[in-house]
Amino acid sequence: MNDMTPSTAAHLPADHPPVKRPKVGILVANLGTPDGTDYRSMRRYLSEFLSDRRVIDYSPWIWQPLLQGIILSKRPFTSGKAYRSIWNIEADESPLATITKAQKAGIEARLKAAHGDDVMIDYCMRYGNPSTESKVRAMTEAGCHRILFFPLYPHYAGATSATANDAFFRALMKETWQPVARVVPPYFDRPDYIDALAGSVLETLGETQPDVLVCSYHGLPERYLKQGDPYHCQCQKTTRLLRDRLGWDTDRVVTTFQSKFGPEEWLQPYTVEEVARLAKAGKKRIAVMAPAFSADCIETLEEINEEIRESFEHAGGESFTYVPCLNEGAAHLDMLTRVIEENLRGWVD
Repeated sequence: MNDMTPSTAAHLPADHPPVKRPKVGILVANLGTPDGTDYRSMRRYLSEFLSDRRVIDYSPWIWQPLLQGIILSKRPFTSGKAYRSIWNIEADESPLATITKAQKAGIEARLKAAHGDDVMIDYCMRYGNPSTESKVRAMTEAGCHRILFFPLYPHYAGATSATANDAFFRALMKETWQPVARVVPPYFDRPDYIDALAGSVLETLGETQPDVLVCSYHGLPERYLKQGDPYHCQCQKTTRLLRDRLGWDTDRVVTTFQSKFGPEEWLQPYTVEEVARLAKAGKKRIAVMAPAFSADCIETLEEINEEIRESFEHAGGESFTYVPCLNEGAAHLDMLTRVIEENLRGWVD
C-alpha cells in the first residue's frame, strides 16, 4: 500500500482536498436483477438487459423498434410472473440478490480476517441495482486506489464476462483520479472449482444414483462460437473435468444449453429437448445442474426446476433432481477467496 501513506497526507497544504487512507477494493459482479416484479420494474430491467449489444447484437435500427414496441409490451408480464414464483418475499428481492449479498459477506469475512481495513469488498450488478458505476464511485470515494473487479462467471462469454467488464471500464472513465484496475479471469477449469461442483453433486444426490447428470449451461447463438467466443469450449471442458472427478462413465454426464431466445440457432443440444429425449430413451432418473451460474436465479429456480423438469416428466421421466448452484456454500466461498487472493498479489501483503 504505497499510493498515499498517512505520513505523506500529513504534509499536504491546509487547503488541499482531504485524502483518505488508501485501500484496495474488491468488487464482485453478477448479472443483475429487477427491483420488483411489477410491470415498470420488469420493463426497466429487461430494456437495459436486452439493449446490450453484447447480448443482442442486431442493428439497433431493426432491434430497438421491435424491443421497445412489441417485446416490452408483453414480456414484462410473463417475466414478472416467473419472478414472482421464486421471489424472496421476506427480503423483497430476487434470490440472485439475496445469494450475491451472502457471497459478498462470506468473502468479506475471509478477506478481513487476513487483511483488515486494507481491503474493501462490495458487489454490483451488470443490469439493475446496485449498478457498477455507483459501486466504483463509492470505492473511489472511500479511498480505493486499486480495484480488483471479479465477474462471478466461471466461463468467459462476450454476453457475460465481457459486458460486465465493459460496464466497469465505463465507470472508471468517469473518475477524476482513476484507480489502478485488474480483472479476474475465468476459472472454469480450476481444480478447486471442479472439486466444489463434484462435492455439491454428491451431497445433493446422496445415495440416489441418476442415470444421467445433465450439465445445463446458459445458451448463446451458435454464431458467437464461430466468431471466436470461447464459451462453448470452456463449458465442454468443465463437464469433462467434472465427469473425471466423479469417476463416472462418459454417457452419464452430458452437456446441454438452455434459455434459447429468438429465431436463430443457438448452442445445442437444447436442455429442454434433451431431457425429453433422455426420458424417451429410457433414462428415467436424471439430475440437472447449472455449472455456469455462481448463484441460483430465474434461469435455474424457474426454468430448470419448473419448465425443464416438466419437459422431462411429460416425456415419461420418473425422477428429476435439481442440483443447486454453489451459492454461498463454504467450499465455493473458500474457492472464490483463493481466486481473489491470487489476483491481489503485489497489492496487499
